[in-house]
Amino acid sequence: MAGNDDDLDDLLDELDSQGDLETSQQVLSIRTESRRYDKPVTIVEGFDLSKAEIESTASDLKSALGTGGTVADDEGRIELQGDHRSRVPELLRERGFDVRE
Repeated sequence: MAGNDDDLDDLLDELDSQGDLETSQQVLSIRTESRRYDKPVTIVEGFDLSKAEIESTASDLKSALGTGGTVADDEGRIELQGDHRSRVPELLRERGFDVRE
């Protein structure tokens, strides 16, 4: 039975590494827009992930930056309150994404 556990662990590791490969193949772009009352919003686009994975990434970014934000459902993009262009690329790279600047 121990052999079956090893096979399962190997399969799970392989699936996990494939997920990392898919993440690294995505090229994200970051820009800012001014919204109501000239408040800046940082927009991260280019995700090819499930909605749950984008929401998880958005949650990580919001926590790391100490800011609010949302996921634009129809467009698969993350919107963060404030101008975070200087920190977001590094945070995304730490999570395995390729960021175009």
